Amino acid sequence: MQPHAPPSELRLPLWSFRDDVAIEAAADGSLTVLTRWGDVHVPQPAAAVKDVLHRMTYGPVALTNVAGLDLHELYSTLTKLPGCVVRSLGLRDSATPLLSVIPVSPRGMFEPTVLTDTLPVRLSRFAFVREHAGELVVESPLSHHRVVLHRPLASWVVGSLGRATTSADVALGVNVSRPLVVEAIGYLTGAGMVVTGENETFAEDSDPALLAWSPYDLLLHSRSRLGRHDDPAGAVFTHSATMPPLPVVKPLPDGPRFPLYRPDPTSPRDMRLTDAIELRSSVRDFAATGPSAAQLGELLYRTARIRSRSEVVAAGDVRYTVSARPYPSAGSLYELDLYLTIDRTEGLPRGIYHYDPVDHALTLINEHGADIDELLEGATMLTGSTPPPVLITMTARMGRLSWVYDSISYATTLKHVGVLQQTLYLTATTLGLAPCALAMGDDETATTALKLNWPAEVSVGEFAIGLPERNSDSL
Repeated sequence: MQPHAPPSELRLPLWSFRDDVAIEAAADGSLTVLTRWGDVHVPQPAAAVKDVLHRMTYGPVALTNVAGLDLHELYSTLTKLPGCVVRSLGLRDSATPLLSVIPVSPRGMFEPTVLTDTLPVRLSRFAFVREHAGELVVESPLSHHRVVLHRPLASWVVGSLGRATTSADVALGVNVSRPLVVEAIGYLTGAGMVVTGENETFAEDSDPALLAWSPYDLLLHSRSRLGRHDDPAGAVFTHSATMPPLPVVKPLPDGPRFPLYRPDPTSPRDMRLTDAIELRSSVRDFAATGPSAAQLGELLYRTARIRSRSEVVAAGDVRYTVSARPYPSAGSLYELDLYLTIDRTEGLPRGIYHYDPVDHALTLINEHGADIDELLEGATMLTGSTPPPVLITMTARMGRLSWVYDSISYATTLKHVGVLQQTLYLTATTLGLAPCALAMGDDETATTALKLNWPAEVSVGEFAIGLPERNSDSL
Protein backbone atom coordinates (compact mmCIF):
# COMPACT_ATOMS: atom_id res chain seq x y z
CA MET A 1 0.00 0.00 0.00
CA GLN A 2 1.36 3.41 -0.98
CA PRO A 3 1.42 6.14 1.67
CA HIS A 4 -1.31 8.70 1.10
CA ALA A 5 0.80 11.68 2.26
CA PRO A 6 2.80 13.75 -0.25
CA PRO A 7 6.31 12.56 -1.11
CA SER A 8 9.24 14.06 0.83
CA GLU A 9 10.07 16.67 -1.80
CA LEU A 10 6.70 18.31 -1.19
CA ARG A 11 7.44 19.27 2.43
CA LEU A 12 7.74 23.00 2.91
CA PRO A 13 9.11 24.93 5.93
CA LEU A 14 7.16 28.15 6.50
CA TRP A 15 7.83 31.26 8.58
CA SER A 16 5.42 33.83 10.05
CA PHE A 17 4.85 36.07 13.06
CA ARG A 18 2.43 35.67 15.93
CA ASP A 19 -0.94 37.29 15.22
CA ASP A 20 -0.22 40.12 17.69
CA VAL A 21 2.99 41.27 15.95
CA ALA A 22 2.88 44.45 13.86
CA ILE A 23 5.54 46.44 11.98
CA GLU A 24 5.95 50.20 11.69
CA ALA A 25 8.25 51.65 9.02
CA ALA A 26 10.21 54.88 9.55
CA ALA A 27 11.25 57.42 6.94
CA ASP A 28 14.93 56.45 7.30
CA GLY A 29 14.21 52.87 6.22
CA SER A 30 14.29 51.36 9.72
CA LEU A 31 11.52 49.21 11.19
CA THR A 32 9.97 48.89 14.60
CA VAL A 33 8.53 45.46 15.35
CA LEU A 34 5.69 45.80 17.87
CA THR A 35 5.25 42.69 20.03
CA ARG A 36 3.41 41.83 23.24
CA TRP A 37 6.82 41.41 24.88
CA GLY A 38 8.06 44.86 23.84
CA ASP A 39 9.10 46.85 20.76
CA VAL A 40 12.25 45.95 18.80
CA HIS A 41 14.07 48.41 16.52
CA VAL A 42 15.49 46.96 13.28
CA PRO A 43 17.86 49.51 11.67
CA GLN A 44 17.59 49.70 7.85
CA PRO A 45 17.26 46.03 6.81
CA ALA A 46 17.83 45.04 3.18
CA ALA A 47 14.83 45.37 0.90
CA ALA A 48 14.30 41.59 0.63
CA VAL A 49 14.50 41.16 4.43
CA LYS A 50 12.08 44.03 4.93
CA ASP A 51 9.71 42.42 2.41
CA VAL A 52 9.83 39.08 4.25
CA LEU A 53 9.21 40.69 7.65
CA HIS A 54 6.15 42.50 6.32
CA ARG A 55 4.84 39.37 4.61
CA MET A 56 5.31 37.34 7.82
CA THR A 57 2.73 39.56 9.55
CA TYR A 58 0.09 38.32 7.06
CA GLY A 59 0.78 34.59 7.32
CA PRO A 60 3.28 31.78 6.60
CA VAL A 61 6.03 32.57 4.10
CA ALA A 62 8.22 30.11 2.16
CA LEU A 63 11.65 31.74 2.16
CA THR A 64 12.63 29.98 -1.06
CA ASN A 65 10.04 32.09 -2.85
CA VAL A 66 11.73 35.42 -2.02
CA ALA A 67 14.17 36.63 -4.65
CA GLY A 68 17.49 38.11 -3.54
CA LEU A 69 16.99 37.17 0.13
CA ASP A 70 20.11 37.02 2.28
CA LEU A 71 19.19 34.22 4.70
CA HIS A 72 22.06 35.05 7.04
CA GLU A 73 20.79 38.63 7.49
CA LEU A 74 17.22 37.42 7.91
CA TYR A 75 18.17 34.85 10.55
CA SER A 76 20.27 37.44 12.36
CA THR A 77 17.26 39.76 12.46
CA LEU A 78 14.85 37.06 13.62
CA THR A 79 17.11 36.04 16.52
CA LYS A 80 16.53 39.55 17.89
CA LEU A 81 12.78 38.82 17.98
CA PRO A 82 12.39 35.94 20.49
CA GLY A 83 8.83 35.00 21.27
CA CYS A 84 7.56 36.28 17.92
CA VAL A 85 8.45 33.84 15.13
CA VAL A 86 6.07 31.01 14.21
CA ARG A 87 7.55 28.02 12.42
CA SER A 88 5.19 25.82 10.38
CA LEU A 89 5.60 22.59 8.46
CA GLY A 90 3.67 22.99 5.24
CA LEU A 91 2.82 20.87 2.21
CA ARG A 92 3.34 22.26 -1.27
CA ASP A 93 -0.06 21.11 -2.49
CA SER A 94 -2.01 22.60 0.45
CA ALA A 95 -2.71 26.09 1.71
CA THR A 96 -3.03 24.75 5.27
CA PRO A 97 0.17 23.77 7.12
CA LEU A 98 0.44 20.39 8.78
CA LEU A 99 1.40 21.95 12.13
CA SER A 100 2.75 25.20 13.55
CA VAL A 101 5.05 25.91 16.50
CA ILE A 102 3.97 29.16 18.18
CA PRO A 103 6.05 30.88 20.90
CA VAL A 104 4.10 31.63 24.08
CA SER A 105 6.77 33.56 26.01
CA PRO A 106 9.54 36.06 25.23
CA ARG A 107 12.02 33.20 25.58
CA GLY A 108 10.46 31.22 22.74
CA MET A 109 13.27 30.47 20.25
CA PHE A 110 12.65 27.42 18.10
CA GLU A 111 14.61 25.17 15.78
CA PRO A 112 13.36 21.75 14.62
CA THR A 113 15.34 18.77 15.90
CA VAL A 114 17.05 16.67 13.25
CA LEU A 115 16.09 13.03 13.87
CA THR A 116 16.76 9.63 12.36
CA ASP A 117 13.81 7.36 11.70
CA THR A 118 15.15 4.70 14.10
CA LEU A 119 15.71 6.94 17.13
CA PRO A 120 13.39 6.07 20.06
CA VAL A 121 10.80 8.83 20.58
CA ARG A 122 7.83 9.36 22.89
CA LEU A 123 5.43 12.10 23.89
CA SER A 124 6.76 13.83 27.00
CA ARG A 125 4.89 12.83 30.14
CA PHE A 126 4.31 16.56 30.73
CA ALA A 127 2.74 17.19 27.29
CA PHE A 128 -1.02 17.41 26.93
CA VAL A 129 -3.48 17.88 24.06
CA ARG A 130 -6.43 20.25 24.22
CA GLU A 131 -8.66 22.53 22.15
CA HIS A 132 -7.52 26.12 21.67
CA ALA A 133 -9.13 28.71 19.38
CA GLY A 134 -10.95 26.01 17.44
CA GLU A 135 -7.92 23.81 16.80
CA LEU A 136 -6.15 20.94 18.51
CA VAL A 137 -2.92 21.95 20.25
CA VAL A 138 -0.12 20.27 22.17
CA GLU A 139 1.33 22.13 25.16
CA SER A 140 3.76 21.46 27.99
CA PRO A 141 4.75 23.40 31.12
CA LEU A 142 8.36 22.63 30.17
CA SER A 143 8.05 24.42 26.83
CA HIS A 144 7.97 28.04 25.71
CA HIS A 145 5.89 27.02 22.68
CA ARG A 146 2.49 25.71 21.68
CA VAL A 147 2.15 23.29 18.76
CA VAL A 148 -1.02 23.70 16.71
CA LEU A 149 -2.14 20.57 14.84
CA HIS A 150 -3.85 22.07 11.79
CA ARG A 151 -4.59 18.81 9.99
CA PRO A 152 -5.84 15.37 11.14
CA LEU A 153 -2.60 13.86 9.83
CA ALA A 154 -0.64 15.72 12.53
CA SER A 155 -3.07 14.45 15.18
CA TRP A 156 -2.54 10.87 14.00
CA VAL A 157 1.21 11.29 14.44
CA VAL A 158 0.82 12.70 17.95
CA GLY A 159 -1.63 9.95 18.84
CA SER A 160 1.01 7.35 17.93
CA LEU A 161 3.56 8.71 20.43
CA GLY A 162 1.94 7.59 23.67
CA ARG A 163 4.62 4.93 24.16
CA ALA A 164 8.24 4.46 23.12
CA THR A 165 8.42 4.03 19.35
CA THR A 166 10.36 5.28 16.30
CA SER A 167 9.45 7.61 13.46
CA ALA A 168 9.65 4.65 11.08
CA ASP A 169 7.09 2.71 13.11
CA VAL A 170 4.81 5.76 13.36
CA ALA A 171 4.98 6.25 9.59
CA LEU A 172 4.07 2.62 9.06
CA GLY A 173 1.24 2.76 11.56
CA VAL A 174 -0.44 5.88 10.15
CA ASN A 175 0.42 5.02 6.52
CA VAL A 176 2.35 8.24 5.88
CA SER A 177 5.63 8.81 4.07
CA ARG A 178 8.57 8.27 6.40
CA PRO A 179 10.46 11.56 5.69
CA LEU A 180 7.33 13.60 6.43
CA VAL A 181 6.78 11.84 9.76
CA VAL A 182 10.45 12.26 10.72
CA GLU A 183 10.25 15.99 10.06
CA ALA A 184 6.91 16.40 11.86
CA ILE A 185 8.27 14.62 14.94
CA GLY A 186 11.39 16.79 14.66
CA TYR A 187 9.17 19.87 15.01
CA LEU A 188 7.42 18.33 18.04
CA THR A 189 10.78 17.43 19.58
CA GLY A 190 12.26 20.88 19.02
CA ALA A 191 9.18 22.36 20.69
CA GLY A 192 9.65 20.15 23.76
CA MET A 193 6.53 18.02 23.27
CA VAL A 194 8.38 14.84 22.29
CA VAL A 195 11.45 13.39 24.00
CA THR A 196 14.13 11.21 22.47
CA GLY A 197 15.81 8.30 24.19
CA GLU A 198 18.24 5.46 23.98
CA ASN A 199 17.09 1.85 24.10
CA GLU A 200 13.62 3.11 25.03
CA THR A 201 15.06 4.92 28.08
CA PHE A 202 14.20 8.61 28.37
CA ALA A 203 16.08 11.17 30.48
CA GLU A 204 12.95 12.86 31.86
CA ASP A 205 11.97 9.60 33.58
CA SER A 206 15.04 9.72 35.84
CA ASP A 207 15.70 13.47 36.14
CA PRO A 208 15.47 14.28 39.89
CA ALA A 209 14.20 17.79 39.17
CA LEU A 210 11.30 16.41 37.12
CA LEU A 211 10.59 13.39 39.31
CA ALA A 212 9.61 15.85 42.05
CA TRP A 213 6.67 17.00 39.93
CA SER A 214 3.48 15.37 38.73
CA PRO A 215 2.39 16.63 35.28
CA TYR A 216 -0.72 18.39 36.66
CA ASP A 217 1.22 20.09 39.47
CA LEU A 218 3.84 21.51 37.11
CA LEU A 219 1.11 22.59 34.70
CA LEU A 220 -0.72 24.43 37.49
CA HIS A 221 2.51 26.09 38.57
CA SER A 222 3.46 27.25 35.08
CA ARG A 223 -0.01 28.56 34.20
CA SER A 224 -0.67 30.33 37.51
CA ARG A 225 2.44 32.51 37.13
CA LEU A 226 3.90 34.61 34.33
CA GLY A 227 6.85 33.70 32.11
CA ARG A 228 5.90 30.44 30.38
CA HIS A 229 2.52 31.09 28.70
CA ASP A 230 0.54 33.74 26.83
CA ASP A 231 -2.86 33.23 28.45
CA PRO A 232 -4.65 36.09 30.24
CA ALA A 233 -3.44 36.46 33.83
CA GLY A 234 -4.39 38.61 36.77
CA ALA A 235 -7.30 41.06 36.96
CA VAL A 236 -8.43 40.89 33.32
CA PHE A 237 -12.16 40.35 34.03
CA THR A 238 -12.35 37.64 31.37
CA HIS A 239 -15.97 36.69 32.07
CA SER A 240 -17.34 40.11 32.99
CA ALA A 241 -19.47 40.29 29.82
CA THR A 242 -21.16 36.92 30.35
CA MET A 243 -21.18 36.42 34.13
CA PRO A 244 -22.27 39.02 36.71
CA PRO A 245 -20.10 39.44 39.81
CA LEU A 246 -21.11 37.34 42.81
CA PRO A 247 -22.32 39.21 45.92
CA VAL A 248 -19.88 39.89 48.75
CA VAL A 249 -21.80 37.57 51.05
CA LYS A 250 -23.59 34.39 50.09
CA PRO A 251 -27.39 34.59 50.63
CA LEU A 252 -28.11 33.34 54.12
CA PRO A 253 -29.56 29.83 54.37
CA ASP A 254 -32.80 29.10 56.18
CA GLY A 255 -32.60 27.93 59.80
CA PRO A 256 -32.33 29.11 63.41
CA ARG A 257 -29.83 31.94 63.99
CA PHE A 258 -27.56 32.26 67.03
CA PRO A 259 -25.75 35.60 67.55
CA LEU A 260 -22.10 35.10 68.58
CA TYR A 261 -19.99 36.74 71.27
CA ARG A 262 -18.28 39.98 70.24
CA PRO A 263 -15.01 40.82 72.06
CA ASP A 264 -14.64 44.06 73.96
CA PRO A 265 -12.20 46.21 71.92
CA THR A 266 -11.29 48.27 75.00
CA SER A 267 -9.91 45.36 77.07
CA PRO A 268 -6.07 45.09 77.24
CA ARG A 269 -6.11 41.59 75.75
CA ASP A 270 -8.30 42.58 72.81
CA MET A 271 -6.32 45.74 72.19
CA ARG A 272 -3.19 43.64 71.70
CA LEU A 273 -5.01 41.45 69.17
CA THR A 274 -6.45 44.51 67.48
CA ASP A 275 -2.98 45.96 66.91
CA ALA A 276 -2.03 43.01 64.68
CA ILE A 277 -5.28 41.65 63.29
CA GLU A 278 -7.71 44.56 62.94
CA LEU A 279 -5.07 46.97 61.65
CA ARG A 280 -3.67 44.54 59.10
CA SER A 281 -3.95 45.88 55.56
CA SER A 282 -2.17 45.88 52.22
CA VAL A 283 -0.06 49.02 51.83
CA ARG A 284 0.81 49.93 48.24
CA ASP A 285 2.30 53.40 48.73
CA PHE A 286 5.79 53.20 50.20
CA ALA A 287 7.89 55.94 51.73
CA ALA A 288 11.04 57.06 49.91
CA THR A 289 13.17 55.51 52.63
CA GLY A 290 13.08 51.79 53.36
CA PRO A 291 13.16 49.72 56.53
CA SER A 292 16.44 49.39 58.36
CA ALA A 293 18.47 46.18 58.40
CA ALA A 294 17.40 45.76 62.05
CA GLN A 295 13.71 46.02 61.16
CA LEU A 296 14.15 43.55 58.34
CA GLY A 297 16.07 41.22 60.63
CA GLU A 298 13.33 41.27 63.25
CA LEU A 299 10.66 40.60 60.63
CA LEU A 300 12.49 37.53 59.33
CA TYR A 301 13.41 36.32 62.82
CA ARG A 302 9.79 36.38 63.94
CA THR A 303 8.38 34.82 60.78
CA ALA A 304 10.84 32.50 59.04
CA ARG A 305 13.79 31.40 61.19
CA ILE A 306 14.34 27.76 62.16
CA ARG A 307 13.66 27.34 65.86
CA SER A 308 14.76 23.72 66.05
CA ARG A 309 15.38 20.57 64.00
CA SER A 310 14.60 16.93 64.75
CA GLU A 311 14.67 13.53 63.06
CA VAL A 312 11.51 11.66 62.13
CA VAL A 313 11.24 7.91 61.64
CA ALA A 314 8.37 6.97 59.34
CA ALA A 315 6.96 3.61 58.29
CA GLY A 316 9.54 1.26 56.87
CA ASP A 317 12.29 2.89 58.95
CA VAL A 318 12.37 5.89 56.59
CA ARG A 319 14.30 8.65 58.35
CA TYR A 320 14.33 12.36 57.52
CA THR A 321 14.85 15.70 59.25
CA VAL A 322 12.12 18.23 59.96
CA SER A 323 12.20 21.67 61.50
CA ALA A 324 10.08 24.04 63.57
CA ARG A 325 9.50 27.63 62.41
CA PRO A 326 7.10 30.43 63.39
CA TYR A 327 4.53 29.50 60.70
CA PRO A 328 3.01 26.01 60.27
CA SER A 329 3.92 23.58 57.48
CA ALA A 330 2.51 20.17 56.55
CA GLY A 331 4.63 17.44 58.11
CA SER A 332 7.01 20.17 59.36
CA LEU A 333 8.78 19.79 55.99
CA TYR A 334 9.11 23.52 55.17
CA GLU A 335 9.87 23.49 51.47
CA LEU A 336 9.81 27.30 51.13
CA ASP A 337 12.97 29.41 50.79
CA LEU A 338 13.10 33.20 50.90
CA TYR A 339 15.02 35.54 48.60
CA LEU A 340 15.12 39.28 49.25
CA THR A 341 15.54 41.84 46.49
CA ILE A 342 16.69 44.94 48.35
CA ASP A 343 16.41 48.34 46.71
CA ARG A 344 16.74 50.67 49.70
CA THR A 345 17.46 49.38 53.18
CA GLU A 346 19.71 51.18 55.62
CA GLY A 347 22.62 48.92 56.48
CA LEU A 348 22.41 46.58 53.44
CA PRO A 349 23.71 47.25 49.92
CA ARG A 350 21.36 47.02 46.96
CA GLY A 351 21.17 43.45 45.67
CA ILE A 352 19.45 40.06 45.75
CA TYR A 353 19.94 37.93 48.86
CA HIS A 354 19.12 34.42 50.03
CA TYR A 355 17.86 34.07 53.60
CA ASP A 356 19.51 31.40 55.76
CA PRO A 357 16.89 30.37 58.36
CA VAL A 358 19.42 28.39 60.40
CA ASP A 359 21.95 31.14 61.16
CA HIS A 360 19.44 33.96 60.52
CA ALA A 361 21.64 35.65 57.92
CA LEU A 362 21.47 36.96 54.37
CA THR A 363 23.81 35.87 51.57
CA LEU A 364 24.30 38.30 48.68
CA ILE A 365 23.87 36.25 45.49
CA ASN A 366 23.30 38.82 42.74
CA GLU A 367 24.32 42.47 42.37
CA HIS A 368 23.36 42.76 38.69
CA GLY A 369 21.32 45.95 38.36
CA ALA A 370 19.16 44.75 35.44
CA ASP A 371 17.99 41.68 37.38
CA ILE A 372 17.18 43.77 40.46
CA ASP A 373 15.29 46.32 38.36
CA GLU A 374 13.28 43.66 36.51
CA LEU A 375 12.08 42.04 39.72
CA LEU A 376 11.17 45.39 41.29
CA GLU A 377 9.44 46.61 38.12
CA GLY A 378 7.27 43.51 38.11
CA ALA A 379 6.27 44.17 41.72
CA THR A 380 5.61 47.84 40.97
CA MET A 381 3.23 46.95 38.15
CA LEU A 382 1.15 44.93 40.63
CA THR A 383 1.16 47.48 43.47
CA GLY A 384 0.54 50.34 41.05
CA SER A 385 2.75 52.73 42.99
CA THR A 386 6.40 53.27 43.87
CA PRO A 387 8.90 50.38 43.77
CA PRO A 388 8.94 48.51 47.09
CA PRO A 389 12.12 48.95 49.14
CA VAL A 390 12.23 45.18 49.69
CA LEU A 391 10.67 42.37 47.65
CA ILE A 392 10.52 38.93 49.27
CA THR A 393 10.29 36.10 46.75
CA MET A 394 9.19 32.72 48.08
CA THR A 395 10.52 29.66 46.28
CA ALA A 396 9.69 25.99 46.72
CA ARG A 397 11.96 22.97 46.52
CA MET A 398 9.17 20.64 45.45
CA GLY A 399 11.14 17.49 46.11
CA ARG A 400 11.01 18.31 49.82
CA LEU A 401 7.22 17.77 49.77
CA SER A 402 6.65 15.33 46.90
CA TRP A 403 9.18 12.97 48.51
CA VAL A 404 6.53 12.43 51.20
CA TYR A 405 3.17 13.44 49.68
CA ASP A 406 1.52 12.26 46.46
CA SER A 407 -1.07 14.32 44.55
CA ILE A 408 -1.25 17.17 47.11
CA SER A 409 2.31 18.53 47.08
CA TYR A 410 1.83 21.67 44.97
CA ALA A 411 -1.60 22.45 46.41
CA THR A 412 0.02 22.20 49.84
CA THR A 413 2.81 24.57 48.78
CA LEU A 414 0.26 27.20 47.77
CA LYS A 415 -1.38 26.86 51.18
CA HIS A 416 2.03 27.36 52.80
CA VAL A 417 2.54 30.52 50.74
CA GLY A 418 -0.73 31.90 52.10
CA VAL A 419 0.17 30.94 55.66
CA LEU A 420 3.58 32.60 55.43
CA GLN A 421 2.10 35.70 53.80
CA GLN A 422 -0.39 36.08 56.63
CA THR A 423 2.38 35.61 59.20
CA LEU A 424 4.39 38.32 57.42
CA TYR A 425 1.33 40.59 57.32
CA LEU A 426 0.58 40.33 61.04
CA THR A 427 4.20 40.70 62.10
CA ALA A 428 4.95 43.59 59.72
CA THR A 429 1.82 45.42 60.88
CA THR A 430 2.86 45.04 64.52
CA LEU A 431 6.35 46.33 63.67
CA GLY A 432 4.94 49.40 61.90
CA LEU A 433 6.06 48.32 58.43
CA ALA A 434 4.11 48.56 55.18
CA PRO A 435 3.32 45.04 53.89
CA CYS A 436 1.69 43.92 50.64
CA ALA A 437 1.26 40.42 49.22
CA LEU A 438 1.44 40.32 45.42
CA ALA A 439 -1.02 38.37 43.29
CA MET A 440 1.56 36.80 41.00
CA GLY A 441 5.13 36.93 39.75
CA ASP A 442 7.15 36.10 36.68
CA ASP A 443 8.61 32.62 37.05
CA GLU A 444 11.23 33.06 34.33
CA THR A 445 12.44 36.43 35.65
CA ALA A 446 12.79 34.99 39.14
CA THR A 447 14.55 31.88 37.86
CA THR A 448 17.20 33.99 36.16
CA ALA A 449 17.62 36.66 38.84
CA LEU A 450 17.64 34.25 41.79
CA LYS A 451 19.80 31.71 39.91
CA LEU A 452 17.33 28.89 40.54
CA ASN A 453 17.67 25.36 39.22
CA TRP A 454 14.21 25.23 37.58
CA PRO A 455 12.09 23.12 38.08
CA ALA A 456 13.89 21.65 41.11
CA GLU A 457 13.27 25.04 42.75
CA VAL A 458 10.56 27.40 41.52
CA SER A 459 9.21 30.78 42.58
CA VAL A 460 5.74 30.53 44.13
CA GLY A 461 4.95 33.84 45.88
CA GLU A 462 5.95 37.47 46.40
CA PHE A 463 5.63 39.90 49.30
CA ALA A 464 6.58 43.59 49.33
CA ILE A 465 7.89 45.35 52.44
CA GLY A 466 8.49 49.03 52.99
CA LEU A 467 7.67 51.89 55.31
CA PRO A 468 4.28 53.63 55.15
CA GLU A 469 4.18 57.15 53.81
CA ARG A 470 2.68 58.28 57.12
CA ASN A 471 3.64 57.05 60.57
CA SER A 472 2.54 53.56 61.55
CA ASP A 473 -0.21 54.87 63.88
CA SER A 474 -2.23 55.98 60.84
CA LEU A 475 -2.30 52.53 59.22
